[in-house]
Amino acid sequence: MMNTPLVSIIVTTKNEAKNIENCLLSIQEQSYPHIETIVIDNFSTDDTKKIAQQYTHQVFDKGPERSAQRNYGMIDIAKGEYVMFLDADMILAPQLVALCVQFIESDSHLVALHIPEIILGKNYWSQVRRFERTFYNGTVIDGARFFSKDIFVQVSGFDPKMSGPEDWDIDKKLKQIGKIGLLPNSPNDNYIKSWKLTHFVTQRGIELNAGYNNVIFHNESEFDITFYLKKKAYYAQSFDTYINKWGSKDPDLKKQLGLFYRYFGVFLEQSKWKKLLTHPILTMGMYWLRFLVGIKYIMRNKLQNK
Repeated sequence: MMNTPLVSIIVTTKNEAKNIENCLLSIQEQSYPHIETIVIDNFSTDDTKKIAQQYTHQVFDKGPERSAQRNYGMIDIAKGEYVMFLDADMILAPQLVALCVQFIESDSHLVALHIPEIILGKNYWSQVRRFERTFYNGTVIDGARFFSKDIFVQVSGFDPKMSGPEDWDIDKKLKQIGKIGLLPNSPNDNYIKSWKLTHFVTQRGIELNAGYNNVIFHNESEFDITFYLKKKAYYAQSFDTYINKWGSKDPDLKKQLGLFYRYFGVFLEQSKWKKLLTHPILTMGMYWLRFLVGIKYIMRNKLQNK
């Protein structure tokens, strides 16, 4: 690439010693040559910071929640023209950053990018989650991850009063300024073949090929339904703040929190319904998870209304 602007990658952590090394190694293994890595830790009590310091000297403490951590890293610390945030259990495909820069610079109206995610894991429910996630890429259910820093600063970053819908909130702020693009794939298997994390990813259910150059692998560990539902319930606590900010009649909110789109529309649009027919066993599992999440949301509302 002729133009190689600095890209700042911010990794937020808290007691992530088991995950952080693979995440930072995937950044180190990027084909793109001009990256700074910043770790914003939430006062870990394990070896997270010790491991992180082996990969970057930019390791900082900040809390109390991930929105504040991201903002600190992406606004106060980052020096890059572009900024990107990751969780510690995420792994970047080796050409990802290069593709992000190339794509966002190809269209002057782009201010941020959605990046496809691949959920790792071999058990049935991990496969269901991986299948479900493919329907969300580039939709209002998705959230931007790669930004022009100037635009990120202009919209004041993530709203620290939210934990969950802050990703949707920043997308709405960004759309008032420009476009959010979905990173397309650029098939090239030269990097995948020699990648240091190939074995780790394939051991978790993914047969790597050139079709995975534009993705983030999300190593959530094998699916635990109890933990999954607790996490969804925790994130739902900020829904009221999000609704009050944008209004219940906002068209994006009606999709994000509405029954029809979350259970039908997002899975049917743009001919995606064909995948439901091709993978009926995964489809059944996906709708069972959607049903359980819906029950959690209804129970939450009932408790709040008492």
